[in-house]
Amino acid sequence: MPTRDEIERRVQQNDTPLSAKRSAAAQQVGALAGRRAAIAEQLREVERQLGDVLTDATTVMSIDELARFTDVPAADLTRWLTARTPARGKRTKPTGNPPATHSRARPELSAARNPNAGQASPTPAHPVGARNVPDHAAPVPAPAPVPVP
Repeated sequence: MPTRDEIERRVQQNDTPLSAKRSAAAQQVGALAGRRAAIAEQLREVERQLGDVLTDATTVMSIDELARFTDVPAADLTRWLTARTPARGKRTKPTGNPPATHSRARPELSAARNPNAGQASPTPAHPVGARNVPDHAAPVPAPAPVPVP
């Protein structure tokens, strides 16, 4: 029967090649993921620049005309143009009174303005099962109104 030390040595001997493979795989994945992130950032920057140039170019020519000149599909040019996010302008301070916050709201006032606030709508916007009914199905008649005493 092997001793505790011998068992531990055998386990470590068996695990060493596996640990080396796991470590190498993790290092390779980490390096590739970092490289991918850097390339993705470069691509975002190039697409932003394309969007800026396309915005300027559309003042003097159409996308179709640009596509003819460059052999770049008009769909790609349009995608880059519409995906462009303009630089944010300087924020200005709001004028006038500050908007009311929820902490200042008084429930009794909002109930007076809207008596049905907080209550469920008597008619659902989408009846249950309406999406499962084919278009050619006969309409279901509405229930008769119930008299209110």
